[in-house]
Amino acid sequence: MNAEGEIFDPLWDYCTANNRLVPMPPQWNELYGMLKHTRQFPSGGWEPPLPLILAAWHHSMPIEKQLRFQDHLRWAEAQNQLPEIATFLRSLPEDQWCHFGQI
Repeated sequence: MNAEGEIFDPLWDYCTANNRLVPMPPQWNELYGMLKHTRQFPSGGWEPPLPLILAAWHHSMPIEKQLRFQDHLRWAEAQNQLPEIATFLRSLPEDQWCHFGQI
């Protein structure tokens, strides 16, 4: 547990409750923008990889989206940002989440 009391598993449980898959694209992009120490490689790729939004939204499976989202939360955990990210995610209204079966 970190100093602010947020740990990964309870946050992940929240993010997957009620059949939640990932935040909707605008909110997922906002979350990604909050992540510290992201970087672009000379090849053009990113660490951590970009959210599966825009064209990737329609060309990726739901489980791929969820695994990428989980990678972003793990990145936040490694950067000691989990409390900040958790506050953001827990503030999203239900209609700002994509749910399994919607896509």
